[in-house]
Amino acid sequence: MKIKSSYITLTNVRFRALHGVLPQERRVGGDYTLTLRVGFDVSRAVQSDDVADTLNYATLYEMARQEMAIPSRLLEHVAGRIGQRVLSEWPEVTTIDLTLTKENPPMGADCDGASVELHLINDKTQG
Repeated sequence: MKIKSSYITLTNVRFRALHGVLPQERRVGGDYTLTLRVGFDVSRAVQSDDVADTLNYATLYEMARQEMAIPSRLLEHVAGRIGQRVLSEWPEVTTIDLTLTKENPPMGADCDGASVELHLINDKTQG
């Protein structure tokens, strides 16, 4: 068996954080969801059944939690920090697809949220 591609994914992880352009947003905070899909070769873990052979999703969550705890004005900035942190921790990661959503954004619209999506490619793994 050959694995064509594989990913570790955290889906709709909820956070309370102090991000926003408006000072009130950084004081009161808001609700956010994060979906993070990380391209990672899991073929060793498929055979070994050993967490040391994969990207540990609990560690992935903890890194995202730490970055979400740092107040920022822009979702783009937070998302970029999360992506950079993942690439720094696991240089063998090939891609990252990340969606960070601010629920109930203060813009006078009735919507589920406003999001930023990043598709990152690790240029160190691209031949």
